Amino acid sequence: MTNDNRRLPLPRRSRAQKILDFLTFPLRALTLFEDDRWGLSSLRTERFDYCAAEVRGRCLDVGCGRHNLFVERFLGGAGRGIDVHPYEGLDASHLIDPAGRFPFEDASFDTVTFIASLNHVPRPQRNLELQEAFRCLKPGGNILVTMGAPWAEILVHRVVAAYDRLFGTHHDMDNERGMEAEEDYYLTAAEIIERLQAAGFRQIRRKRFWTQWGLNSLFIGWKP
Repeated sequence: MTNDNRRLPLPRRSRAQKILDFLTFPLRALTLFEDDRWGLSSLRTERFDYCAAEVRGRCLDVGCGRHNLFVERFLGGAGRGIDVHPYEGLDASHLIDPAGRFPFEDASFDTVTFIASLNHVPRPQRNLELQEAFRCLKPGGNILVTMGAPWAEILVHRVVAAYDRLFGTHHDMDNERGMEAEEDYYLTAAEIIERLQAAGFRQIRRKRFWTQWGLNSLFIGWKP
């Protein structure tokens, strides 16, 4: 029995749900960006579900976005979310200096996640942020980075932006804050692995999202 008032994390998707999500992926890719509907998982839920399965304990989510959803809903509050943009649902405790160190002591977390966010770290700062992630991890902790295939990332961004214009929605967070010159819509697998290795991570492996037909992946590295 805990006394920290954390909510229970959302239940993981069942195998039946994953099979249904696999069969309906084209429909979901064109319509379900953030919200689950029609008994199907949104692309956001899918990313969070894959990552939650690999989290080892207390998690630092870098680039947490609106409402710090991954930590609050999918991990039951077991961690911290940080961002450089004051998205809806974030307060001062979530915001960090984009050019500074992470405001945490060494070996503070069991897992660090960059969920569809490493490409939005400006190019000159990517290695620095990964080094900070390495510093904040406990020995034996892991880092999780999600990234779609290059052409799929570009296509999805264009579809989401067009959907927002057509229906007056606000799914595209990149348009909300504006893309900076040193950001990218995607990173290649080779760049992600190279940067993780440069930061000190080892035993790096790539796990494809089979329910998205392999067009999105989770990169997992470990701190020795």
